[in-house]
Amino acid sequence: MIETLQLIAVFILSYMIGSVPFGVLISNMFGLGDLRAIGSGNIGATNVLRTGNKFAAAATLALDMAKGAVTVLLARYFLGETAALIAGLAAFLGHLFPLWLNFKGGKGMATFLGVMLAVCFPAGLIACAIWLITAFMGRISSLSALTSTLITPLWLLLLHSSTAALLGVIMALLVWAKHHANIKRLLGGTESLIGKS
Repeated sequence: MIETLQLIAVFILSYMIGSVPFGVLISNMFGLGDLRAIGSGNIGATNVLRTGNKFAAAATLALDMAKGAVTVLLARYFLGETAALIAGLAAFLGHLFPLWLNFKGGKGMATFLGVMLAVCFPAGLIACAIWLITAFMGRISSLSALTSTLITPLWLLLLHSSTAALLGVIMALLVWAKHHANIKRLLGGTESLIGKS
């Protein structure tokens, strides 16, 4: 009973941390306007980059990754691996469906990478590498996200556990669902390039 309550507490706390909309906060801090009214309206680093402020975009990327990683690492330190996986999922859900923004959040790639790095560092590094290579070759953020999340669960299975791989599958499905409009544009050849305002 105590363990169940602890895991529920981990989920709630991690969700709240994941819900912090760093993209919106940083954009306001730098006077870039309401991020939800810029570009795609997304609250992530890619849309911040569309404002032309690379430092703000980098800060958003780092903080969105950090909130995923920190929740996993703290939960693992205090309560073990099951709590770590629950924390990662909760932080990710918080970013996608933040309480503070009427549950209209980002597409989750940065937080996905942060969670993966903390859950299984080698698999997380591979996920980051796939994103970077795909982004360098195609300059399309959404394609990079879709490619990276598609492959990552397999590496989690090989390098960590079937439970971690299941987490990866769930998160990947959510990333793909959040990118439904991007997928339509990719198929139509109209998806925007990274850095395009």
